Amino acid sequence: MSNSIVIVGGGAGGLELACKLGRKVDPSRVVLVDSRLYHIWKPSLHEVAAGTLDIHQEGLSYQMLAHDNGFTFVYGAFAALDAGNHVLTVAAVKADDGEEYLPERQLQFGSLVIAVGSTSNYFGVRGASENTISLNAPEDAERFRLKVLKLLTLAELQKGAQANPRLDIVIIGGGATGVELAAELYEAMHEYADYGFHQLDIKNSFHITLLEGASRILAPLPERVSSAATKLLAKRGITVVTDCKVTEIKSAQVIDAAGATYPTDLCVWAAGIKAPDFLTTLGLPTNRSSQLEVSGALNVKGFPDIFAFGDCAACPTADGKLVPPRAQAAHQQADYLLKTFIRQIHGKPPQESPFIYRDYGSLVSLGQQTTVGSLMGALKGMSWFVDGLLARVMYISLHLMHHRAVLGTVRTAVLAIARFLIKRTTPLVKLH
Repeated sequence: MSNSIVIVGGGAGGLELACKLGRKVDPSRVVLVDSRLYHIWKPSLHEVAAGTLDIHQEGLSYQMLAHDNGFTFVYGAFAALDAGNHVLTVAAVKADDGEEYLPERQLQFGSLVIAVGSTSNYFGVRGASENTISLNAPEDAERFRLKVLKLLTLAELQKGAQANPRLDIVIIGGGATGVELAAELYEAMHEYADYGFHQLDIKNSFHITLLEGASRILAPLPERVSSAATKLLAKRGITVVTDCKVTEIKSAQVIDAAGATYPTDLCVWAAGIKAPDFLTTLGLPTNRSSQLEVSGALNVKGFPDIFAFGDCAACPTADGKLVPPRAQAAHQQADYLLKTFIRQIHGKPPQESPFIYRDYGSLVSLGQQTTVGSLMGALKGMSWFVDGLLARVMYISLHLMHHRAVLGTVRTAVLAIARFLIKRTTPLVKLH
């Protein structure tokens, strides 16, 4: 049996684990499998969608990261698993016209780590999958951005025929993704107005509506954070509707349980996530949300050599709840598994203590200048509200910390300086 550690999924957690392991062991022993050629930090997808972040400048090549950090990259999607024989099948890679670039391949593994993230959970809402865009992946964010550009162009062309052509965007889900996208879009629209859409009256023509099923937006966070975010969105003219249960989504309108309708030219689904459905076909234990059930050591129950973490894993906490699907959780789990594999490689017994999730708080970006959030204290139940410049600096530092884990300190610093300079020589929004 091979002694290689195969990691499936190059998201925040999977990539960090591959990089940190690759720097410590034989390069041939660590393998990262992903269906894409480059990495984007998922919490920044709302910026890509709004056009304030260029996906082609932000993306990090997996092949480059493999070379620099000492692991092997395999391009292709997770296709099948033979758990008994420790064999993973990677799907063939094909072009849009069907031409095969890479054939189907099989990888032998000693340990397998599944970190494939999450996808949208539509909760059976009629028309949701057909008539909305979800920011699950970079291509989703880029598709949204291009649709916004198309709609702005059409509205600009209609300016002569209509006094105030109207553009409606509805965002379903008042969690961090929905709130951040709404705020980022508001700022981006004013930038677009300066770059060729100057005849379009953004204030009267562009409308963002945020629908949330709970009694307040950002429901998992402290009420003070929710209240501050609500007030900031209101100042921007963004309509927030709470206690709104969406029942159907059509091509041009959203309908809620009370019969109210919301016109939409572009609709975003940000109301819930679940693990990818294909996980239920692997012969591994899963829950109702398609998550793999794992023990406190993050191995899949009944399979000591198969591990899972991040959004795709149902990891229990001390109080019986599940670890929340957050980037900070994936980061902590990657560090836990790093210790597990280092001990395994050196012939030491497994860690005695299970994984323990520590909530350090949450930060929510409300555009390029404003951030709000809460920080968790050392004492259970203690939290501090933060906003303004301090919160913004801390929010940016989270992205830099992730880059530091995969690029190192010096290259992260150079990259940060380069991006600062590029922003002053390029449009503030991507126009192509």
